[in-house]
Amino acid sequence: MQDSQISPASIHEVAKSQDNNKKLKVALVGKPNCGKTALFNTLTGSRQKVANYSGVTVDRKLGYFVTPNNTQITLVDLPGTYSLRARSPDEQVTRDVVFNQFAEEKNIDVILAVIDATNLSGCLRLILELKQTGIPLLIAMNMSDIAKLRGFEYDLTKLSQILECPVIATSATKQTGINELASALDDFSQLTSDPICTWIEPNQAMVREYHVQVHDIIGQIETKRGIPSIWSERIDKVLLHPVFGLLILLAILFVMFQSVFTWATIPQDFLQGIFDNAQAYVAGLSPNSFIVSLIANGVIAGVGAVVVFLPQILTITLFILILEDTGYMARAAFLMDKLMGGVGLHGRAFIPLLSSFACAIPGIMATRTIENRKDRLVTILIAPLMTCSARLPVYTLLISAFIPRKIIWGFANLQGLVMFALFAAGIISGLIMAFIFKFFFFKGDRQPLILELPSYKAPNPYNVLLELMKPTKAFLKRAGTIILAVMIVIWFLSSFPLPPANATAPAIDYSIAGIVGHFLEPIFAPIGFTWQIVVALIPGMAAREVAVSVLGTIFALSGSEDVVTHSLTTVLQHQWSIATALSLIAWYAFAPQCISTLAVAKRETNSWKWPVIMFSYQLVLAYLSSFVVFRIASLF
Repeated sequence: MQDSQISPASIHEVAKSQDNNKKLKVALVGKPNCGKTALFNTLTGSRQKVANYSGVTVDRKLGYFVTPNNTQITLVDLPGTYSLRARSPDEQVTRDVVFNQFAEEKNIDVILAVIDATNLSGCLRLILELKQTGIPLLIAMNMSDIAKLRGFEYDLTKLSQILECPVIATSATKQTGINELASALDDFSQLTSDPICTWIEPNQAMVREYHVQVHDIIGQIETKRGIPSIWSERIDKVLLHPVFGLLILLAILFVMFQSVFTWATIPQDFLQGIFDNAQAYVAGLSPNSFIVSLIANGVIAGVGAVVVFLPQILTITLFILILEDTGYMARAAFLMDKLMGGVGLHGRAFIPLLSSFACAIPGIMATRTIENRKDRLVTILIAPLMTCSARLPVYTLLISAFIPRKIIWGFANLQGLVMFALFAAGIISGLIMAFIFKFFFFKGDRQPLILELPSYKAPNPYNVLLELMKPTKAFLKRAGTIILAVMIVIWFLSSFPLPPANATAPAIDYSIAGIVGHFLEPIFAPIGFTWQIVVALIPGMAAREVAVSVLGTIFALSGSEDVVTHSLTTVLQHQWSIATALSLIAWYAFAPQCISTLAVAKRETNSWKWPVIMFSYQLVLAYLSSFVVFRIASLF
């Protein structure tokens, strides 16, 4: 049979079929970097949803597809694990689901175990443990194409006999073996017996026995021994070099931040033009109509002010996905181990911190891979200091308004350099705070870094695009729900009550928002914030990027025709001093303006103590840094 990608049917389509009573819930289990996510995407395509496991905040992914014999499959993607012993919180999730300890995940019918064909010794030990759970097992030997290129050949029939379960050779990136894998699941649809679990947590003697069994199994099934990739070794000699490797890592990060003001500029300008023209057109229909004002100045000016920055957010996310997909992310953690060790952490903490560039929430959740509780707490506390994508609209707005767009040194975009400096400031401040926390409050021995480096592989465009669509949908959903709702409220607060008949100031000054802003302005006056900024900071707690939307609405309601017909960037150039802009940038570099991040930190630490500490130290850090920046900038 020629391999091709399955075309999974939707749940609605399945319901229409004549034979739709066969259903299986399948748990996808495997160690990290075995191609599990790529296989999940290939099987389920876009038919996925993301939620949280009961009682914890690790993302779970559910996917749906239908086998050739019309068995409806619900595929549960579990965090990667090396063993069922569960040494870290994310491994605990996998163990609990496998053993049906979560109410929502009861009745796992089949375990689809993914193993790396290029590294069987690191995968078979987990397979031996999974067999002891008694749950029917199906094995996908993934990356079989890479193993074949390296000269590895295995007797899969023999392996199937030894493990007493089907073994299918697959390549998720090339979509080979996928139909056979789906067909094999049909054979499990008639199973009715309850599993009998014989697994117990292994001690050291049992672990040694597992390794002996794995060595014996490989000896029986290996018909041709391959050789490690020569190119991988040569590449690693450069990328893992203590000097050149760090320089290359810095160069990659530099290019990533430069791209925000180069690659993303064209689509951003296009979106900006659409929203500017739409706002001007709607506002001109009936200048005195409240409904028109709501649509033009509340919805279009507010939501549009955030949506135009989607290209910048996707650019950063794209880089992170490619770094993960190629296998470079683990090597970056290895490179950073020595630097992280200087502040008391190890290189594994670098991965959650780098993930926090996209969003601090998954970054905090990614700390579940860190076994040591103290290291995990410190990483959680400093993760929000990384420059997340929600800050990008604010940074991009202010940099575009106050930093000239020009090339320096013959190749570097000045705006991109400022953005790179802001990201670097987040990393440096995070390391400084980690040093303070680790050596003054969380004293203890530093844990050594034990990290398996995955094989290099070319990123699969389909998987990258599918993963890129998830933050896009999440961002647009937030823009259409949270941000839209906030903007309607802000429009109302900025429009009512109406100004008195003899009013001389703009109407917004007499509104609820104007009154509140002017009342709180003295608190923030020492750091150069105007009352408009103060008003924007309050709803910005729901989501940082909301502040841009609020500013767009406030200035659109200020009564100036220029504000309505020109972009917010142009308006700020005339309304604010550069000292105020730099102060606001400094504030956003450190301020904990995200309720969702605090909520996740509370759930991850199971206490309000650490979110309160996080909020307090960042608030003090933000105010002091803004004060210093504003005073110094004002001198010049």
